Formats: sequence, structure tokens, C-alpha cells
Amino acid sequence: MKLATLSKKAVIQALNNDGLRLKVGGFNVCLSSPVATVADHLLGLYGAFDVVDHTAFIDFYTSIAPPSKLRRFFRANVNFSFDGHIPFKPLPYKQASALFEWGLNWCIANHSHHYLVIHAAVVERNGQAFIFPGTPGSGKSTLCAALVSRGWRLLSDEMTLLSVADGWVYPIPRPISLKNRSLDVIRDFAPDVIMGPVIKNTAKGAIGHVRPPDDSVNLGEIPVQPAKLIFPSYLKGSKTELTPLSKSRALLKVAENCFNYNILGLQGFNSVGDLVDASDCYEFKYSNLEEAVALFTELAH
Repeated sequence: MKLATLSKKAVIQALNNDGLRLKVGGFNVCLSSPVATVADHLLGLYGAFDVVDHTAFIDFYTSIAPPSKLRRFFRANVNFSFDGHIPFKPLPYKQASALFEWGLNWCIANHSHHYLVIHAAVVERNGQAFIFPGTPGSGKSTLCAALVSRGWRLLSDEMTLLSVADGWVYPIPRPISLKNRSLDVIRDFAPDVIMGPVIKNTAKGAIGHVRPPDDSVNLGEIPVQPAKLIFPSYLKGSKTELTPLSKSRALLKVAENCFNYNILGLQGFNSVGDLVDASDCYEFKYSNLEEAVALFTELAH
């Protein structure tokens, strides 16, 4: 059963009672929340996701809720909790939906050590995974959203899950997070994308989320072999330049962008090495999304 088949009343009831249980990639997530904007966020952006029943194993029990009932009205804040643990400071009530996305990122990055978790967007075309590692501001999510809007399959805009067992990339398609100027860039580039409300004045500035394509969500458990490892850099006014990168340099750059490389130890080193060996490696500078999409579409043939 898809979330989109439920009424808003049913979603709100689930969130306020035992929690709404969703299948997100290879994970089952239970979310409880009395916050109305959280229900709206899910209904607007998670409609294609499966609702799992109460017999299913849950990987992450999460909650978005005020510290107390009074705090709904006075200095209104909300907490994210995971299994009763609160890993972050409270955020303003209006940032509740963004806090859910950030909190789920934290859960996956900190509790998924059967994967090498890379801070990277990843998309697929013609059976090839294109992995775009990068720090905030590198343009990886903007590039990801542009490619997905032109028919590429979304695996993730935030975390690449590389299996330490078989070396394949496992998807976790979720709403694509865009910040500040990227919001207008993607609206102009792809006017038909569905975007949730923009949340202003967060620690990262203005945040908005693009709904993932239904086809990408429906393929949420089908892995892809890595093919291209590309380190993007958005530079205003720059030419579109794709430059080959040595394997040794690529290995170091991937390791720098991993969440759990040190935790995995030798297994992490071997996984990074296997990924680099299996991939064509590049550095990429861009400012023009049309040129970027055309270049990668040609590269995927």
C-alpha cells in the first residue's frame, strides 16, 4: 500500500498513535509526530513510498515532537529522537520536516556499517551508477536534481551506500535537499519538479525538498554497479570541464568523504579501493546544467 492511498486524516492518526511505518530503500522507518507540517511533508513528498504493516521489522523508530506540550506554543521547538535518544539540540517548530530528513540521514550514517557510507549523490543510467562525492556547496545535490529531472534514476542525493559484501551501490531514494540559490536554479531548469515548502532561516539557510520520481522509489531495493566516480565543483561562470583523475588521488578523496571509513577499518579501505578500481574517475567543474546533463548522458552510453 502506497502512502498516497491514505487520507490525510489516516496519516495524522498514524503519526499520533503507534507511528507511520514507511519503507525507505532497504530500511523500514517508523515515525511518530504530532506536528502538522510533518504530515504535510510526508503527504507531499513520500506518496510513492510503501506503508509497511505492524508485523514488519523496523530499523529506525523515530519521533519529531516538542520537548513538552507547552513548547508547542511558547518558544515552540521540536526534538528529533531515535529509540528514545535525542542526538541533536531542539530546532524551531517550523523546521520540523527538515529535522526529520536530517535525523534520518544521521540514523543511516551511524547505523549502517554493512555499507561504506559515502557523502555523495548517486544516480543511474543504462545500468551504470554515477557517484558524485562532495562537501556542502560543491553542487552535488543541484547536479543530482538536474539529472533526475531529465530521466535519470535517483539512488540518493546525500549518501551513497556501497555494500562491503558485494561492492554494489544500494539505493535509498528520498526527497532531494536543495539550499538557497539552488532552489531557484532547479525551478528554472525543471519547472515541472514537485518541491515542498521552503523552510527559511535554518542553520543551512533556506531549505527545500524535491519529490523523488515514483520510478526511482519503486526500484528502491535494486542495486547498481558503480561505473563513474566524479567529484563535482560548481563555480559560477566556469566552463564545463571533465578532467580524468588518477586512481590514487580518487582513493584519497573518497576516503575523505566517507562517514564510517575509520569505523570499518581494513574493510573500509578495501571497499574504497574496490570502488576506485571499478570506476572511471574524474573531477568536474560546471556552471551550466544543460551542458552538464548533456555531457553525462553521453558518457552513460
